[in-house]
Amino acid sequence: MRLRSTIDFLLYDWLKTEELNSRPRFADHSRQTFDAVMDICERIAREKYAPFNRTVDTQEPQFDGEKVILPECTYEARKAFAESGMLSAAQDYEIGGMQLPYTVEAAANCFFAAASISIGSNMLTSGNANAILVHGTEMQKQVFAANEFNGRWAGTMCLSEPQAGSSLSDITTRAEADGQGFEDDPLGPRYRLKGNKMWISSGDHELTENIVHLVLAKIPGADGKFIPGVKGISLFIVPKKLVDTEGRLTGERNDVALAGLNHKLGWRGTTNTLLNFGEGKYPVRGGAGALGYLVGKPGEGLKCMFHMMNEARISIGMAASMLGLAGYYASLEYAQNRPQGRPIGEGGKDASKPQSRIIEHADVKRMLLAQKAYGEGALALNLYCARLVDEQYTGSPEAAGQAKLLLEVLTPVAKSWPSEFCLEANSLAIQIHGGYGYTRDFAVEQYWRDNRLNMIHEGTHGIQAMDLLGRKVVMDGGKGLQLLAGRINASIERAMGRAQLSAYANHLAKALAEVGAATKSAWATGNPQEALANAVPYMQAFGHMVLAWTWLDVALALLDKDEELAIAAHKGGIAAMRYFFHYELPKIGGWLQVVKSRDMTCAQMREEEF
Repeated sequence: MRLRSTIDFLLYDWLKTEELNSRPRFADHSRQTFDAVMDICERIAREKYAPFNRTVDTQEPQFDGEKVILPECTYEARKAFAESGMLSAAQDYEIGGMQLPYTVEAAANCFFAAASISIGSNMLTSGNANAILVHGTEMQKQVFAANEFNGRWAGTMCLSEPQAGSSLSDITTRAEADGQGFEDDPLGPRYRLKGNKMWISSGDHELTENIVHLVLAKIPGADGKFIPGVKGISLFIVPKKLVDTEGRLTGERNDVALAGLNHKLGWRGTTNTLLNFGEGKYPVRGGAGALGYLVGKPGEGLKCMFHMMNEARISIGMAASMLGLAGYYASLEYAQNRPQGRPIGEGGKDASKPQSRIIEHADVKRMLLAQKAYGEGALALNLYCARLVDEQYTGSPEAAGQAKLLLEVLTPVAKSWPSEFCLEANSLAIQIHGGYGYTRDFAVEQYWRDNRLNMIHEGTHGIQAMDLLGRKVVMDGGKGLQLLAGRINASIERAMGRAQLSAYANHLAKALAEVGAATKSAWATGNPQEALANAVPYMQAFGHMVLAWTWLDVALALLDKDEELAIAAHKGGIAAMRYFFHYELPKIGGWLQVVKSRDMTCAQMREEEF
């Protein structure tokens, strides 16, 4: 109920999601239909996910040489999720979707992430199908995307390789035109792929009857040679099992072989794989290599794939937020029930008095407030980004253009800030539990392990930081940053009219000015090496400024709803906002100092000096 009330407030009182129903796409919906979706997802998460979070952590996927073995609860959870319709919640009615706002879909998926992130990682299937909808042919949409949305098939994205993680220009997987019916296959131009892909989440399993891999591979140029760098990278649909134009399995296994499972620190309920494409284990149709179908134009693989990546990055931010909140709720309950210590009076501690519950200690309150500020603030930011997605696709041309620009700037923050600071929230949850938190008798250690991945996948922390400072805040002459500053200043102006918030508005205005000045100073010499040497501290400061704005704007909505702050939950929201401004926002000065001075301490450190 605590999570639900928070989500309801953010959806309806802050983001005004009901107003979307005035738009033609969402005209069939109402607050009642949104609530019904939330009710169903909350119930499935409570019944099919939460009770088995520890089960999937301890009963890791096993490979018997032919197939992956998962605990039965994973099958039941996946079936319930697929039958709920959430795989296609935001899609058109014509393809079996519900035409829900993406904001509502994102909010409803929060319950699964909080209940068990490693069971609930269905995001790749939806993202895979969405990428095909945007870039695929009509036949590819009907055969592959439709069967992913209806739950029959699952999807992956295959980018990284053992020797090339985030450096996609260094991938070595190759695709060459299949000599047998290259242009004639109704599923698209047919290629033969050979290579290896690493870190593929849900890369093999028996949860669905088929798996649709989206694979990046290099194709040869006109001279028959493979082009170095990213220019020759194209995107291919490579199904685990071959299908016909009606979406029926042909009975043939494609040459995609599971080479092994990666045994992870967290997210253990989700298989993570090394896949071999075209190694010859499953020869198919008399040729060498796995059969794949080109998606989009040759050489535009990254453009097609990054449609999926941007969605995945918002989903990762949401996953990190939910794990942070799951740890917060667990440590809050523990603190409310764990007796330890006694209050200190004028004469010191009185051992004859009953013990205090640890929630009565100021430092425990500090750790709880930090978790609340991190988790609820990160949730609000990601729901705001989801709302921008709806604005981008259903708003007026001007509003859509602004939403697209804001998303460009905010996506690196929405992914990375929660993955860093909600991980810190999980660490604080362990600390509140004391020694018990370090044992597997309590869930908080698993939340930390699960959350540690989120700083890495879908673009590491450092990569997101370089994207933010190196591209997003300077693109188009800084238009995105200027637009964001305009939104922040609008909130500051509103808050200046509230006696309870005017001081915080001034603090945020100062932080915004400091970030703007640091951005200019970083690029003052025009030297990318100097500008980006401290990209991560820049992103931390930028993220803190964005989260302070988010909290101030949420506080305005809280005051609009309950001027006297009579409701306890609203008092807690204002306290979390105060905590963030008092304890967190002042940190940006140190981060920005190295950015403004273009400090090269780290960049110029020589290997032999370590």
